Amino acid sequence: MSFFSLIAVFLIEQLQPLNYRRLVAEPLAVWADFIAARCNAGGRHHALLAWGFALLPPVLLLAAVYVFLYRISPLLAWLLNVGVLYLTMGFRQFSHHYTRIQMALRLDDISRARELLGDWLERPTSGLSAEEIARQTIEAALLAAHRHVFAVLLWFVILPGPCGAVLYRLAVVLRERWGKADDEEDGEFARFARRLFGIIDWLPMRATAAAFAAVGDFEDSVHCWRTQPAYWPDPDSGVVLASGAGALGVQLGRPVVEGTEAAGGAELGLGEPPNADFMQSAVGLVWRATVLWMLVLFLWWLAGLAG
Repeated sequence: MSFFSLIAVFLIEQLQPLNYRRLVAEPLAVWADFIAARCNAGGRHHALLAWGFALLPPVLLLAAVYVFLYRISPLLAWLLNVGVLYLTMGFRQFSHHYTRIQMALRLDDISRARELLGDWLERPTSGLSAEEIARQTIEAALLAAHRHVFAVLLWFVILPGPCGAVLYRLAVVLRERWGKADDEEDGEFARFARRLFGIIDWLPMRATAAAFAAVGDFEDSVHCWRTQPAYWPDPDSGVVLASGAGALGVQLGRPVVEGTEAAGGAELGLGEPPNADFMQSAVGLVWRATVLWMLVLFLWWLAGLAG
C-alpha cells in the first residue's frame, strides 16, 4: 500500500501542484504559534510540553481515523494515505523556484536570479554573484529534497498509515517557528526545540546522505560526510549538504578564512565552484536518489508479499 500511495502522489503532484505555503505551511504555523503562546515559559520542560500538545493530538487522531477507515475498506485507508502524503511531501514545493533561478543564471540575468532566490528563501540576496546564487540554490534544494521528500517518505514507512508523514511535517514547522529565538527569555525553549527536532531528523538525515552517496560519487561523498559536517553551523543539515556536495563534486558552503567569521560556515564538498551546470547535476542527483528509494520500497513490498 505504501509503494502505490507514493506512486499516486507523485503523479497527482505533476498534474496538480499543491500551494504548500497557503494550504499547509501557514495553517500549521498558526497552530504552532497557538501552542507556543500557551506553553512557552522559556524552560526545557515547557518545550517538551508544547511539542507533546502540538504533535500527539493530530498524530493520534489521524491514527484512529486510519484504523477506522481500514476496517471499513483498505481502499479508504489508501485514499487517506494519498491525501495526507499529497499535503506533506512533494517536489513541486521547491522545484519551480529552483528551475526559474537556474534559467535566469543560464540567461545571465543575475538580478532576476537574486530576486527569485530572495523570494524563495525569504532573506536578502542583494550583491550575490552568480556563483553565490548557484551555491545557495543548490544547498536549499538539497535540504528541501530531504525535508519535503526523503525524510517524509522514511517516517511514512516507519509509522503505520500516514502518521509518520504528519509527525515529520509538524516537526519541521515547529522547528522553524520555535527554534530561532536566542534571547534570554525564549532561548532555552528554542534550544530544546532544536534538539527535539534533531532527534526526529537524525535517522532521515543519514538515510538521505546515504542515498546521495549511493547514486553519486560514493568515495568523495562518504569522505565529505565523515569530515566536514562538524564545522558547519548546523551539523545535522551539514550531513546532507556535505554528502550531496561530495556526490556532485562541487564546492558548497563558504570557506572559513582564518581570523574572520564566515556567515556561510565551513566549506562543504570537493571539486569545482558551483554554476548553472552543477545545478542541473543536482537535479539528476535528487531524481536518482528518489528512484533508489522507490526501488528499495518496491523490494520491501515484494518481500512482504513473499512473506
